[in-house]
Amino acid sequence: MNKLCMILLLVLILCFTVGCQDREAMAELEKMKAQAEIEEQNKALFRYMLEETDKGNYAAWEEVCSPDYICHFAGFPKPMSLEEHIQANRAFLVAFPDFHHEINDMVAEAEKVTARVTLTGTHEGEFMGIPPTGNKIEYTAFLTARFSDKRIVELWGVADMMTLMQQLGMELKPKEAEK
Repeated sequence: MNKLCMILLLVLILCFTVGCQDREAMAELEKMKAQAEIEEQNKALFRYMLEETDKGNYAAWEEVCSPDYICHFAGFPKPMSLEEHIQANRAFLVAFPDFHHEINDMVAEAEKVTARVTLTGTHEGEFMGIPPTGNKIEYTAFLTARFSDKRIVELWGVADMMTLMQQLGMELKPKEAEK
């Protein structure tokens, strides 16, 4: 009888231990599912911002971006506020009225979403002092947005401006040596 009681006690302890581990595993799984939902939500917000940018709908930027939003874009001398970024983008849409972001890849991890996009358009307005050429453009950019409380608080961008400028007829030449 003692032996039977000991076996039953061991079985109960084992069942309790496994049950506790299952609860811990389930809690971890729920946490992972909640994080995945947040990441998908952030991707959808970023996609919405890019789609609305192509339409010139900057009210969408104000919906999606935090009031203290900061943009770091390669080639710009300092970070831009939301209003400064909107102004820079508006100038771009004047030069390329049919400007379009094609999202090639979009990856989310924790509070960040990164997108690789192909940018296309037709050069129909002045751009960086270059008069309209009518040329079609196509180049790549990488954008990373950091979210907090379902709003973009920071954005980093790097675009292949060399390809863009070449498509507008610009050439890169070495500096002439001083004599």
